[in-house]
Amino acid sequence: MPSPKTNQNRDVIEVGHQFYIRASSSLADDRTRVLLHGDTFAVFDRSGDINPVGFGQQGIFNKETRHLSQMEMHLYDLRPLLLSSTIREDNILFAVDLTNPDLKLPSGESVPRGTVHIYRTKFLSDGVCYDRITLHNYGDKLLEMELQFKFEADFADIFEVRGEKRPRRGTLLPEEEERGAVTLAYEGLDHVRRSTRVECSMASCIIREGSIVVPARLEPKEESTFTLTVTCLRDGENMQSGKYEEALQRVVQERSAGPLAEVDVHTSNEQFNHWLRRSRADLAMMVTPTPLGLYPYAGVPWFSTIFGRDGIFTALELLWLAPSIAKGVLTYLAATQATEMDAERDAEPGKILHELRKGEMAELREVPFGRYYGSVDATPLFVLLAAAYFQRTGDLEFLSSIWSNITAALDWIDHYGDRDGDGFVEYYRQSEHGLSQQGWKDSSDSVFYSDGKLATGPIALCEVQSYIYAAKQGIAEVAFDLGDTEKAGRLRVEASQLREKFSAKFWSDELSMFVLALDGEKRQCRVRASNAGHCLFSGIASKAQNRSMTDALLSPAFFSGWGIRTLVTGEKRYNPMSYHNGSVWPHDNALIAFGTLKSPDKTLALRVLSAMLDLSSEVMLDRLPELICGFARRPGKGPTLYPVACSPQAWAAGSVFLVLQACLGLEVRALESRVYLHYAALPESLSQVKIRNLRVGNASVDFSFVRYSDTVGVNILRRSGEVEIVALR
Repeated sequence: MPSPKTNQNRDVIEVGHQFYIRASSSLADDRTRVLLHGDTFAVFDRSGDINPVGFGQQGIFNKETRHLSQMEMHLYDLRPLLLSSTIREDNILFAVDLTNPDLKLPSGESVPRGTVHIYRTKFLSDGVCYDRITLHNYGDKLLEMELQFKFEADFADIFEVRGEKRPRRGTLLPEEEERGAVTLAYEGLDHVRRSTRVECSMASCIIREGSIVVPARLEPKEESTFTLTVTCLRDGENMQSGKYEEALQRVVQERSAGPLAEVDVHTSNEQFNHWLRRSRADLAMMVTPTPLGLYPYAGVPWFSTIFGRDGIFTALELLWLAPSIAKGVLTYLAATQATEMDAERDAEPGKILHELRKGEMAELREVPFGRYYGSVDATPLFVLLAAAYFQRTGDLEFLSSIWSNITAALDWIDHYGDRDGDGFVEYYRQSEHGLSQQGWKDSSDSVFYSDGKLATGPIALCEVQSYIYAAKQGIAEVAFDLGDTEKAGRLRVEASQLREKFSAKFWSDELSMFVLALDGEKRQCRVRASNAGHCLFSGIASKAQNRSMTDALLSPAFFSGWGIRTLVTGEKRYNPMSYHNGSVWPHDNALIAFGTLKSPDKTLALRVLSAMLDLSSEVMLDRLPELICGFARRPGKGPTLYPVACSPQAWAAGSVFLVLQACLGLEVRALESRVYLHYAALPESLSQVKIRNLRVGNASVDFSFVRYSDTVGVNILRRSGEVEIVALR
């Protein structure tokens, strides 16, 4: 057995390549706190430190490189004791309360535990992490003590942090010291120099190798404050980090002026309001300005970048209250649409981006995801979002500007997507380095037959055909308004033909629902999966099929009590702890619930909303994670969390808005200047919902929903401009 690294000052001990926490450590767990700002994100432990514990994802990252892999604060050789920590509700500031353990000073004097209060606040700006430390001496004697901040930077690529092994790496450069600051640097194999500057505002600080020591002299009841600033740089950038207060104010102003600030949603249920506010704050944090407009980054830590499918789904979830996000997503994806064949990247003309990476490994093509197109659904979803955006805004000028991209996407669907000309879109990877499964359930074991054997491709997923049906139906209206009546008619005919073929080939009387997929020989993967629920909102299913699937999705085999499972409990590959074969995903549930938007029967949406509300009360910070395990809900026990789920995750944060929209039956048709409310319903936990400043063209409206025993009433509180509310009951 390898001998441990014997630094007795460390709470975390490395044995071989495994890390362990000392029994004497005050670090009670490996739960983390997350901050994000643009291309910079950070994962800390609850004390505000960075430690190699848990799944090793802690650190400060910029443009998919870890610029700081360790940052530990010590009082002499001991870590401060954690009192409490939290992320502020707006997701900007991470606040930590700490105190000293029992200390024996070099002078021989003893300092009892709880004498010094340490208040630590952290936030991110563009490429910079600010860490302010305030010390307060509550004792009755003068204290002279030292704080030590030990740091390291491994400059690991995000894929290395996720577990990819590299045959060789670039070169770590010698530390560069100056008064009050240290710079760590790395020369990558891509010839890019990445550096991390750690600077202390305290003039008396001392630079030692790998650490900064800050002497503190505190009279009784005296307070002292200083700031550590970590700046992430590339290729000799000389970024000025700015002062703590000014940078914080700038970030606050940016967040408060975002697109999600325009519409206010408030309810009679305070837990629901907490969930709404956290979701809104998470989205405000992840919706990132790009040169091509706003784009919601997918999730932290592994997916803090642009994903096509994730961005589209998030934009759809937010479309009714923030259509500018959809416009940004469409603009970005149109600009990055594939124009040529590239097998390594799974790219074909007209195909929409799956994933965009900026790190060293992506630049060197050690991974294929620099600009990768291996998703079968992003292209039809791009067209679907464009049609939905047009209905919501009536912005024909914008649709005209990306019309060539939309027609290229439609051509991809009909030619490259439908590889064998059978009317369905299939996928298979063109390179062994690409994703083997290219739907939203992209783990390698997610598509299989009823006996549990993995299906052979090319694979035609049921939900992808549903997206194509909705896309062609919706975009036909845009073609008509652009004057291309022939194309509009052809798209409607193609959608109708697809609906007929789909029902014949994908429906299973045995399962009473659509099957998961067809394999390369057009055999059914006769598996009951949540994918079929995505066929509810498109209109591809008949009323009878909708009823049958709704009953199935609400059965105990599907519905865990926390939401709809990705796979029914009786299937061969069911595992509640798997990523896609039995887990519960909030965005999956939201899209299924969205199928009830125009339905008089809101049972499915109400059940999903109630389950997700309960889930929000059981998870940290009221934040729905990417997924949870699919174990059945048990009395007096909370949900079982999935250990490496991203949190926050954009489409999980957006789910509350889509499910609420489904319950209210809220549909905006800008060209008609109308807001339709299709059979509005609310769960028992929500007696009232108020929506303020919903914009429809140049008009805006405030209205409230009030739940009665057998109906929901709608009251218009304010109306500005020409907009009509049409309530269908």
